[in-house]
Amino acid sequence: MSTRIYAAVGNQVIAATHGTDRWTVESSLEGKQPMCVESHVDDPERAFCGTFDDGLWRTTDGGQTWSSIGERITQDRIMSIHVGDDASVDGARGIWVGTEPSALYYSDDGGDSWTERTGLTDLRSEPDWAFPPRPETHHVRWIETDPHHAGQIYVSVEQGAFLRSPDGGKTWNDRVPGSPRDLHTFALHPDDPGRIYGANGFGFIFPGFGYVESRDGGETWSKPNEGLDHQYLWGLAVDPDDPDCVLVSASQSPEKAHVPQAHTSYIYRRRADGTWTQCQEGLPKPAEMFISVLTTHPDESGVFYALSNEGIYRTDDQGRTWERLQIAWTDATAFTGRRGAHVGPAGLSVV
Repeated sequence: MSTRIYAAVGNQVIAATHGTDRWTVESSLEGKQPMCVESHVDDPERAFCGTFDDGLWRTTDGGQTWSSIGERITQDRIMSIHVGDDASVDGARGIWVGTEPSALYYSDDGGDSWTERTGLTDLRSEPDWAFPPRPETHHVRWIETDPHHAGQIYVSVEQGAFLRSPDGGKTWNDRVPGSPRDLHTFALHPDDPGRIYGANGFGFIFPGFGYVESRDGGETWSKPNEGLDHQYLWGLAVDPDDPDCVLVSASQSPEKAHVPQAHTSYIYRRRADGTWTQCQEGLPKPAEMFISVLTTHPDESGVFYALSNEGIYRTDDQGRTWERLQIAWTDATAFTGRRGAHVGPAGLSVV
């Protein structure tokens, strides 16, 4: 099986394809500030990239070329992208885009046209939403569609709310008491209906609030954090064949996670007994890494990928040991970032 990886990192997108014995790499969108990237499961050569101030882009040739799309998306800051599963709104793989200021857009034709799902900012909690580095605004940080319920969509707003829509974004349920307010990443699992896994940013302020989990579709939440010594969480991924195996990337604080010359980060694994352990073997030293983005491939049991400033790493034993992929890493991946934009690895997608 050939593997294609799209990585939004530094000031470009890297598209890498592994054939029989080596990686072929394309680098593009140089000079942009990528914030997220997502590939299309049914068409590996098609992917989407959101940028900070330069809008939404699409490739249909595996990352060799990109074109600007989304004329009806009025915001230029694209902060999140999600390609829906087979149970999404119209029974097809719809594409969802979240922006700053917070808005949600949907395409059912591969990105050719877009419709805003209005009402998101009409919720009662909206006046409380604010992104600390830019407190005058906020954004849609993460989007997921429910593989078990057509039309069920989950959205996290950074910072302020975890929101749910039962009907494809036509109406919205506001945050519930006890729900997380700063989910950087969250995930669902096809083998465990109702379960939501969340990487929360509040843990560095309120110890015990780093990792959060719901077993009833977001109605109630637990905080199993035993052994998780660093609780500012960013990346999260779940083993495709084992809903009890969760990996997160963690740091002591936002500064330690994202600020050059101060970054220190870790990766932790949680197993069925609920305890967390660090899994660093084969990774750079914590003081050498920005906080990582994590992902999986749906057909690779026990395999995780981690994107860091030091390269892309892969584990095939649920995080116990890691190996750096032999993908060219150049000075173009420098983490300089535009003023106010996220600094560090921004997005990773594997098909």
